[in-house]
Amino acid sequence: MHQLENKARNVVPSLSTTLTNKIRSRILSQTGLKPVTKDDADYDMTGSITAYEVTVTGAQSVQVASKNRLTISVQVVFKNRLNDKADFTQTFTRFSDFDASQILQNVEAALIEDIGNQLADDIFNKAFVNW
Repeated sequence: MHQLENKARNVVPSLSTTLTNKIRSRILSQTGLKPVTKDDADYDMTGSITAYEVTVTGAQSVQVASKNRLTISVQVVFKNRLNDKADFTQTFTRFSDFDASQILQNVEAALIEDIGNQLADDIFNKAFVNW
């Protein structure tokens, strides 16, 4: 897994490293695969963070938000050199809601942790579950 490039409009400096490490750890811990140089790899995964957005999801009244949602999208290009029919390019999107009374910076690390785990699971499942 190469370092994810952050192409989202809103950039969190640690997001690329955090998500890359989560995906890499999930793959290595669940498959027994070992990192190798690109030329020797059976599998090659690249990608980019395409969205990092906070939106309002719930409202108490017309003017007061009750819930906000952090959404993160990652586009992944997976190459399987053992079976090119397993190659894919796909965008994975996950979100987590938080109370609108909370300041994003106070809950952001926990939200990224939660969303990152979900994205890592989704990407791992797509790439390796049907071995």
